[in-house]
Amino acid sequence: MAIRNIRVMGDDILTKKCKPVKEMTEKNRELVQDMLDTMYEADGVGLAAPQVGILKRIAVVDVTEERNQPIVLVNPEIVKEEGEQRGSEGCLSVPDKVGIVVRPNKVKVKAYDINMKPITVKGEELLARALVHEIEHLDGILYVDRIEGRLYDADEWQEE
Repeated sequence: MAIRNIRVMGDDILTKKCKPVKEMTEKNRELVQDMLDTMYEADGVGLAAPQVGILKRIAVVDVTEERNQPIVLVNPEIVKEEGEQRGSEGCLSVPDKVGIVVRPNKVKVKAYDINMKPITVKGEELLARALVHEIEHLDGILYVDRIEGRLYDADEWQEE
């Protein structure tokens, strides 16, 4: 498909709440595929529709090393959170920056898949972090709104 431009912090679209998807049209399928292609090309673990300029409640996540287990979330909703994890987090919309964010250690998410079939996704550790991060994008929230302390340059963070 196509690699889309990733919107970066400062773009107003990243602060807007997305609209629910009512049906999986061919245009929405193309968007999902483009989002996956864009996420993999940018070496990310997740991408939400507003990051490519579309205000729809669609996100994709793949935390596997092989990059071959994409999770497509349409109209996702976190229904359960457990525990806590504190760690470094980055974002394709905040390039070359890292910050410390506290997230739930486990989450349960209800959503629809690309065929608009209901799914439940349970995530722990990195998957939980990625799910919450992407779902927050759909509500206009960036991880920088949640950081403890300051935002670090990625190179600076590597050295510490």
